[in-house]
Amino acid sequence: MALPLALKPLEAPVFRGLWLAWLAANLTMWMNDVAAAWLMTSLTTSPVMVALVQTASTLPVFLLGLPSGAMADILDRRRYFAATQLWVSLNALLLAGLALTGQLTAPLLLLLTFSNGIGLAMRWPVFAAIVPQIVPRAELPAALALNGIAMNLSRVVGPALAGAVLAAWSPAAVFVLNALLAGVAFVLILRWKSVPRSSALPGERFVGAMRAGLNFAAQSPRLKDVLLRIFLFFLQATGLMALLPLVALQLHGGGPGTFTVMLSCVGAGAIVAALYFPRWRARFTRDQFVRYGTLVHAGVSTVIVLVPEVWVALPCMALIGMAWISVANSLTVAAQQAMPDWVRARGMSIYQMALMGGAAAGSLAWGQVASFTDVRSAVLCAAAFGLVVTFLMRRRSVDWGADPDFTPTKVVTVDEPAFPVRPDEGPVMVTLEYQIDPARALAFARVMDRTRRARLRQGALSWGLFRDTSVPGRYVEYFVDEDWVEHQRRLERFTAFDAELRKERLAFHVGATPPVLRRYVADSALDPPDIHL
Repeated sequence: MALPLALKPLEAPVFRGLWLAWLAANLTMWMNDVAAAWLMTSLTTSPVMVALVQTASTLPVFLLGLPSGAMADILDRRRYFAATQLWVSLNALLLAGLALTGQLTAPLLLLLTFSNGIGLAMRWPVFAAIVPQIVPRAELPAALALNGIAMNLSRVVGPALAGAVLAAWSPAAVFVLNALLAGVAFVLILRWKSVPRSSALPGERFVGAMRAGLNFAAQSPRLKDVLLRIFLFFLQATGLMALLPLVALQLHGGGPGTFTVMLSCVGAGAIVAALYFPRWRARFTRDQFVRYGTLVHAGVSTVIVLVPEVWVALPCMALIGMAWISVANSLTVAAQQAMPDWVRARGMSIYQMALMGGAAAGSLAWGQVASFTDVRSAVLCAAAFGLVVTFLMRRRSVDWGADPDFTPTKVVTVDEPAFPVRPDEGPVMVTLEYQIDPARALAFARVMDRTRRARLRQGALSWGLFRDTSVPGRYVEYFVDEDWVEHQRRLERFTAFDAELRKERLAFHVGATPPVLRRYVADSALDPPDIHL
């Protein structure tokens, strides 16, 4: 039963078409990375320069993740997705041209690898935001696992294809083939007919959209735990992957073919694990997936460098792939289900920044360790770091039981203003007056602390709760929105989770009438007030 459950999202034509586009796009990524990494070993003997190939491909994701996520949330996602793939296609053409003419140097290769990474930084958040829109919530884990299969199938086919072309011709031929596949992915994306998002409000401003994304991440304890875990895991896991070309060379009988076969084994192991996820999820929690995956990755990495035999390394790399996707898929599902759709691309871009930031930092750190000592010592240090992280993070969970329901819900009707208010007028302050039983003040404070986080996640600039000094049990909550249109936009972001939290607040209110709500807009005749965040 595991196989049909794992492949069920592919029954939907829309998801199937986008999944094929994602597969083609990832084929180009892996072919480019394999060719660039191997070409760098012929352009320089420096371990740092070899490790910097992966840093150059991942650092743009860390630097540009949030801006790309903001654009994916405020622009048409289909056109933006296509534009990101066009960027990758043009970069591949330039790489191919320079390689064919013999003009490619080590610094230029790093520069173009960085440029290719810009395309990846732009592409991943928008695709991550699209998937939950086109599959049912119950099928989201399987759909994300299928995305992992696409990435790892490309990890199998891409390196194998790149290795065959490298052996038969040259890295330039790989770059040419890469450009052709990137064009195929671009065409597949253009064929998708997306459903436009409807809203009577004007689109979010770019800077404001980034601020809202950061606010959401900062006020979401669940998302912050996921970000920390994915950063630390990739900081550890990159120790082996960044130095893999040098590890392959040090194996008995190792060479270009060994390097690509090792990468293919990683992908094959990940695919096998992803197909069995529906069965394994019935037995293991997310925390167990993350914990055991980290320990397996650390242990198997140690075996690969201590026993430098190809026949040992290949099955170990398959186990590495199984461990890698077990951790990454569990944390990705946790991140996706910790946020609503309006901020999903921004939230996933921040998740991607944490992931790639860990990978970039790990590539640089373990490359430096290898230059000071040797490759084996660097991989062993990375494995030891994974053990330490597992011990230190044992009390931080990413498995919170029932996931919050972020289904959009109609907000309680709010009275229209008594006078016209322009969209750009603001700031806007909202107050609510509660009367509670003073004996329940501590429990009320806990609910209001969750309310504070919820208001700030929705986009409020500031929030506060005050007690009335003359009436025991009387509280006034206030929060401030940037302007009138942002106030209206926050109302559009109301979800079933917020409705449930509202019920909890109202359960404390003992007044004869509901809490009094008042809205105030800054007087335009005065200088705008200072807003302290």
